[in-house]
Order: sequence, then structure tokens, then C-alpha cells
Amino acid sequence: MPDDTDDRAALFRSAVAGRRVLLVLDNARDAAQVVPLLPPHGPSAVLVTSRHLLAELPGVELMPLHPLRPDEQLALLSRLCGSARIEREPAALTGILAACGGLPLALRIVGGRLTSRPSWPLELLAERLAPNPGRLRALAMGAVAVQDTFDMSYLAIRDSGNAPEQAAARTFRLLGVWKPHTFSVGSAAALLGVPEGDAAAALELLVDANLVHSPEPGRYALHDLLGEYAAERAAEEEPAPEREAAVVRMLTWYARAVVAASALASHETQSPPPLDGSASPDLPRFTEDAQAIEWTRNELPTIREAIGRAGRIGRSDIAWRLATGLFGYATTHWWTGEWDACLRQAMEIAVAHEDVLGRAWLHRRFAVAHGMASRNAECLEHLRAALGFFTEAGDTLAQASILGNMAAVHTQSGDGAQALVLAERSYELYRRSASDRSEALALNRIAEAHDLLGDHALAATYHRKVIRMLREQRHGVFLATSLTNLGVSLRKLGDREAALKAQTEALSIRREMRDPGGTADCLASMARTHLHFGDREAARARWEQCLELALRHNMTQHIEVTREGLAALS
Repeated sequence: MPDDTDDRAALFRSAVAGRRVLLVLDNARDAAQVVPLLPPHGPSAVLVTSRHLLAELPGVELMPLHPLRPDEQLALLSRLCGSARIEREPAALTGILAACGGLPLALRIVGGRLTSRPSWPLELLAERLAPNPGRLRALAMGAVAVQDTFDMSYLAIRDSGNAPEQAAARTFRLLGVWKPHTFSVGSAAALLGVPEGDAAAALELLVDANLVHSPEPGRYALHDLLGEYAAERAAEEEPAPEREAAVVRMLTWYARAVVAASALASHETQSPPPLDGSASPDLPRFTEDAQAIEWTRNELPTIREAIGRAGRIGRSDIAWRLATGLFGYATTHWWTGEWDACLRQAMEIAVAHEDVLGRAWLHRRFAVAHGMASRNAECLEHLRAALGFFTEAGDTLAQASILGNMAAVHTQSGDGAQALVLAERSYELYRRSASDRSEALALNRIAEAHDLLGDHALAATYHRKVIRMLREQRHGVFLATSLTNLGVSLRKLGDREAALKAQTEALSIRREMRDPGGTADCLASMARTHLHFGDREAARARWEQCLELALRHNMTQHIEVTREGLAALS
């Protein structure tokens, strides 16, 4: 037998040349291991299994193996320990399948464990497999263990001596510190404290090693069991200060990104004061409010997790900024109740840490959340609490905003006179603070009050002025609201064509922004306009569209209003 690898490879190829051979190469480390064993052209075939991608092999046909689908998991477990047994405890079965995460090896171990212990109820095993620090050790039987297979992939890159692979191993460990639902290159870069390019290279290497998967372009995730394994590796191999610093970097990045998204999506008159410390690199870049809202919607599960994590490490300053920063998202998704839940969570943290500034900003945002849902009494309560703090602090811009919101609440409550007084006070404070961007908001409050007081012509004049300003500012949500309000004023003035033209444009904007709540509001307003001018069929069509949308998104308030509108037609 030749000593040289190339000579051995040549001897092997000559031995199999012209023969019909199926060569199985199991668990190949890399392409360099495989290439010397590839037979020459002919009737032979090679089947290679590997934990790595091996895309550089010539003429390769890749066949990625994904986790088993739920029906496949159930079929495998049924074959291993009998369908009758597992069907007796559906709740426990669901927990076991969730714990195994579709990994065939984990299911094989579970099936073997249940087969060898016929007296065990499934519930007992489900409890042992519930998320906890020792779960991986429970997924072992004899010489077979899920953790061993993870070790093979992870240790191969950690101990390779290759700098990029060692950087990827560190990335894997620190992802275990955070274990988000999914993450982007930007958030991973923040966690690692490296530029985005370095983070992207490490993530792609982990994807190739099947330690991380990419469910969609630019997004990455850890399998549940791999996340637990990564957390164990981090606890053993990363110093505690580095783990803590990584979490703070990630939380800070999310807080700043959420605030940036909200500032664009809501065109808010005043953002919270920025977090202390150096600026976070590579924040998401938003060019349109719809893009900022969509980013926040996609990141919402991680943002909720981040609020809790911030509270647990005593960073109330981060927790309340994350929660208040959902304002932009809430302009189109307030009806889901997600923002309310995040605000409550952050308020509990702020109170526990005696964070006065945080409580003041949370009162402001709680008021907005209640106002959007027409919970007027609760809204005023929070506005008064916030006004007291910002008046004492001498913050004129905050006072102007809060008074404007008070005007909006009184408009919703039907008190036009008080609404006008508050709206004009708000406008004067905005002018005193030289806040040009806020003038449209203040004028809109004045227009709504005049409309309620019956001066629809003056209200329409104000609305048109506001709309001109908003077109220049490219504020989609507020523009749609103002167009809808103009339509109401024109309806009351008897101008059917102009009213429907304004409301049709508003509806188009809401649909383009994928705003179900705002779309439902537009449809309801158009239904009322059609009915006002005697077109009952058109009104019915709009109410039915509104009801279908409300039912699809479970918007309780809109469902009630729509059914009342349809009942009135009957």
C-alpha cells in the first residue's frame, strides 16, 4: 500500500474503474476527506453524509435534511413504541414532539426509552424533556446521545485552528446567551460586538455546519435543542462578564433600533432621550414608515423577550425605551393588544426600580394606547400623570404634545368646546418651542374640534392645510387619518364626490401599508358617507368588507361597530 495519499487515491480509482460501485462515505469532515475517494467517471456512485455543506465537491447534488414534519415525527414514534400507547396521552405527546424538535435521533431515543419502560406514562417523559438546563442529558440512551452529535459539529470548528471557524464557534456560544426567536445580521453583530460583515461570515459558516439555519434571506435561528446546547457551551467557555456584556449590547441595539423605527413610523413630535453610552453600530436603516412598521412587527417576539431580559438585569432604562418605542408599530397595530402588554411589563419594571423618567414616558405612551382604543377615562388619567411630571421638568414640547392628546380625548368624548381650548393651547406651546414638524398635528386637533362644534367649513379648511403639510412630510398614517377626517367634514357639507375622493385615497394608503385596523376605519367611514347620501347598497358593501376584515383579524371593537352599521341598514 503506497504511503502517499495521492498514490493511494490513484490505486483506489484503478481498482474501481469500470465497475458499478455504490460508495457510502459517512460523516465526512470536509471536501478534502472525500475527494481522494471519488471514483473515476463510469457507472459508480457516491453517497456522502456530512454535518457540513460540502458544496465545493465537483458534480455534487445537494440534499439537505430538514427536521421531520409533525406527521413524520408521529409516524416514526408510532413505529418505535406503538400508536395505541402514544395516542392515549395527546397533551404529553405534544410536549415530547416539541422537545424533540423534529430531530430523528431525539425521536429514536424517546422511542427506545418508552419501549424499554412500558410502565412509564408519556407525561413523565414529557416533564423530563420540558425546557430546563438538563434536558439534553435526558435525550440519551446507552451510547447514543443528542449532545454527542452536537459536540461533533461544534468541537470540529472550535478546535480546528482556523480563525474564521473559531470566530464562528464564539458566535454560536454567544447566540446561546440570547437565544432569540430569529435574528438578523445586525442584531447578531451587536451581540458579538463586531462589524456586520464579520457577523455575516460567521453566521454563514454556522449555517454550512448545520449549527444555525436560515429560514429566510437575512434571518437566522437556532434549533431549540441547539440553542440549549449553545447556552451550555457559553456557560462553560465564556467568562461571565463577556456573557453579560453581550446581552447588554443586544438589548441596547434593540432599544435604539426600536426608537429609530418609531420616530420614522409615527413622525412623533418628541422622542425619548437617548440611552447613555456609545452609539450602536449598524442600526437598521429605514426609508419609509411602512418599512419601519414591518421591521418592528417581525421583531416583536424578540422585543418582548428583550423587555423581560432588561428588567431581570436591572436595566429599566432599556426596558421602558423598548416598550415606548413600539409607538410607531402601534399606529397601525394598536388593536392587537401587544403594545398594551409591553407597556404594562415595562411599567412594572420602572416602578420596581423607581425609574421616574421611565414612568413619565410610559404614562405618555399608555395614554396613546388607551386613546387609540377609545378608552377615554384611562387615557386622561395617564395624560394627567404625565403632564404633572413634564410641567415640573419644564419640558414645553412634551406639554404641547400631552395637551394635544387631551384635546383628542375630549373630541372622542364629544366635548368640542374643551377640545378646542386644549388644542389651541397645544398649538401655542408648539409655536413657542419652534416645533415646525408638530404644527400639522396641532392644527388637526383644532380641525377636529371645529368639526365637532358644527363649523364643518372651517374644519375642512384646516384639514386641507394639514394634508398639504403631511404630503410634504410623507407621513402615510397621519395623512390617511387626515384624509378620512376631511371626508367626514365634506360629507357634512353635502359634497359627496369630494368626500368619497378623500376617503378613497385614505383607503388606498391604509391598504398599501397593510394596516388592517386603519383599513377597517376607512371602510366604516365610507359606509357612513354612502348611507348619508342615500346609497344603501354601496354602504352595505363597505360594511360587509369591513366585517370580513375585522373577523379575519379578530378586531373586536370593529366587529361590534360593523354589525351595528349593518343592523341599521336592515
